[in-house]
Amino acid sequence: MGAPEEASLEAQQTEGAPQPDHTTACCHGAAKMAILAYSLGKREINQHFTIKNAKLISFVLVILLLVFHGALRHYDGGDSCEWLLSTGRYLGENVWQPYGCMMHKYKSTEAKTCLAEKRVAFVGDSRIRQLFYSFVKVIEPDRREDGNKHEDISFEEAKSSVKVDFLWYPEANNSMKERLVSWIQEGSAKPDVVILGAATWSIKLHGGSSETLQQYKVNLTAIAVHLERLAEHGEVYWILQDPVNEEALSENRKMITNQQLELYNDVAVSVLNGSKHDGRSGVKLVAASRQAALETITQSEDGLHLPESTRKVGAMLLMNSACNKLLRPIDGSCCQTLPPLNLLQKLTACFFLGSAVVFAVLHVLGNNRHRRPVPTDVESLEEKKPASAAVPLGQKAPFQALCRMGIIMGYFYLCDRADVFMKEHKFYTHSAFFIPLFYIFVLGIFYSENSKETKLLNREQTDEWKGWMQLVILIYHISGASAFIPVYMHVRVLVAAYLFQTGYGHFSFFWLKGDFGLNRVCQVLFRLNFLVLVLCVVMDRPYQFYYFVPLVTFWFVIIYGTMAVWPQILQKKANSNRMWHLAVLAKLLGLLVFICLFSFSQEFFESVFSVWPVSKLFELDGSVHEWWFRWKLDRFAVIHGMLFAFIYLLLQKCQVLSESKGEPLLPPKISNLLLSLSIFSFVTYSIWASNCKTKTECNEMHPYISVVQILAFILIRNIPGYARSVYSSFFAWFGKISLELFICQYHIWLAADTKGVLVLIPGNPSLNIIVSTFIFVCVAHEVSLITNDLAQVVIPKDGMALLRRLGFLGLLSLTALLLTRGNQLTPGA
Repeated sequence: MGAPEEASLEAQQTEGAPQPDHTTACCHGAAKMAILAYSLGKREINQHFTIKNAKLISFVLVILLLVFHGALRHYDGGDSCEWLLSTGRYLGENVWQPYGCMMHKYKSTEAKTCLAEKRVAFVGDSRIRQLFYSFVKVIEPDRREDGNKHEDISFEEAKSSVKVDFLWYPEANNSMKERLVSWIQEGSAKPDVVILGAATWSIKLHGGSSETLQQYKVNLTAIAVHLERLAEHGEVYWILQDPVNEEALSENRKMITNQQLELYNDVAVSVLNGSKHDGRSGVKLVAASRQAALETITQSEDGLHLPESTRKVGAMLLMNSACNKLLRPIDGSCCQTLPPLNLLQKLTACFFLGSAVVFAVLHVLGNNRHRRPVPTDVESLEEKKPASAAVPLGQKAPFQALCRMGIIMGYFYLCDRADVFMKEHKFYTHSAFFIPLFYIFVLGIFYSENSKETKLLNREQTDEWKGWMQLVILIYHISGASAFIPVYMHVRVLVAAYLFQTGYGHFSFFWLKGDFGLNRVCQVLFRLNFLVLVLCVVMDRPYQFYYFVPLVTFWFVIIYGTMAVWPQILQKKANSNRMWHLAVLAKLLGLLVFICLFSFSQEFFESVFSVWPVSKLFELDGSVHEWWFRWKLDRFAVIHGMLFAFIYLLLQKCQVLSESKGEPLLPPKISNLLLSLSIFSFVTYSIWASNCKTKTECNEMHPYISVVQILAFILIRNIPGYARSVYSSFFAWFGKISLELFICQYHIWLAADTKGVLVLIPGNPSLNIIVSTFIFVCVAHEVSLITNDLAQVVIPKDGMALLRRLGFLGLLSLTALLLTRGNQLTPGA
């Protein structure tokens, strides 16, 4: 199952021309990706490429990737801070992507928190002054650039006691050295962060002579000693010289050429990198802003000073380098170290290791039993019978499942918590979303097969429906398409359709089967929540973080309560007395009143779900506001599904519908009218969504109109007999593991809790998408099998045994939920 990546906070929208990145790589790799994934479930495609072989290949790939990234970090330098400051590229016009890690966009409150009671000093020329202003604007966005040129400038934020100074030292000379010496002296107030840079004035004043370059080297060598001393008490950055637009320079600046700037940069790198005995400098060289300037210097007004957008990149580079290790933003993976394991994570690791040990022991005992010689006489055979029953064949199955689950959870942790694999930003372009969409629908149509049954919304068709919706949502997530409102609103309808199916499916089951037993309830709840509860512990996240699972769990409990409460009305009972149909409608009306009551007042809603211990299931960042936003957005979808199921089953019983193969569902005139209305509603909705100005405005209308689109799709898909007689086995295969695909994408396909993209193969976005998707789909399928296996063990059919296990599991789950910190930001954007 899936849901769009939308938080209640305002989503960040970015614009710009597409550049090669991991989202546009979806376009180029989508066809291969889908073919590989689909072949997992289609043995007839290639008899040798079974699901078992595919998982073995994915396991080998993970091992090779771990070795590769380990060697890359060991031999090529694995410090993400160095990546942040040294290199990167633009995604579009304004989104800067450091190599291999994610750069957080700091807000004013975050900057004040990080720099509280700290002193920051910018030392240098007019370019450093520009960087100073951009840095200050992160702290105070309304700050004006009104300081005098060629003079010192001070800024202080009173509440947080942040002090940022610009000191005018346009040349690396004795004056700059004396300022540094004054800070080093004992008892003096040392800056916590120092940012320096100078060269253009030296080139300008001395005409770019070689003697000046040599003197620059001598001066910088003398300065470097003091910079190293300052670096022992704080952070010191040397800004390499940005390029200039030589054609736009004024006559008195023509000697400042890019060739000259490169020579001065080479001197700075050689001096500062060699200023320590071990060959590593405490002074951090900032080269990434220079790379950003290479692409934007043509926008400079005077050819020397950078445009504001590029200066913002430099300011954010410095802010991320200085603050990420303190604030640990989830979408700022640069300069972050591996977080320490908490108690629950350690206990979980021990549990999985213990399961692996037990499985190994049972496996050895089982093998030894099978190796025993077969006795030749009856007496010897009878003596051996008790021993042969010592290790039942099924006894090791749950431990084997837990062992597999432990390996998978280790991969989850390495992908999204450990500093092993790389992470990069998403960036939306129309091609990144629509081209993969085209690929998967072509493949879906290509793999069409005849349905085994032709009833409306049969199992094959609902699996197909879940499958293509989940694939659309996956592409939506990895491409960052929530930035584009029309796509966002159409995906919102897909989420409502999942909840619609929840209401339709569970109502149909209870109405037809009448199974309200505890075993059925526990089976559903276990299958929905097992993976999420394990991830809550392993990834240290609150239950509400995986918001769609709590949402469908909540609605299943509500549906069960509505149908199970007295009087329990079944189809058999209703057929004997038509008045029972009115009782069903009364129940649905009561449910509607319940929904309206809760949606009427946000304060009332939040007060109900803020009561301990229920609040532990619904809080995110210490508040249930996100739960309110998610619940309210699709609050009518489930009851729409229940009502549709009731009407459909009633019409089916009255033999109003024609569900034979090849026959239209309704009489021709009615069918044509409904098909026309359905197509009209699709077009009308798309026009409305395209003209919707804000997400807030769209979301207000969504709960009331989404059902029209859902019903329109159902009618178009089922009224024509030929359409109802076929289905896509490609989509249906994915539909069977849609829940696992939705949950697993958080950490092993996307990255940073859905904020970014996981990078297994750096430098080749297309290949990275193919490989990461292949592993991701294999893992999701394996988790689905593990969940089904453990459900048979954990949820026994015996009532008393089930109650005992429920008590134990309930206590264990409650303890885990109470102990998980869950202190990260909301998923999605």
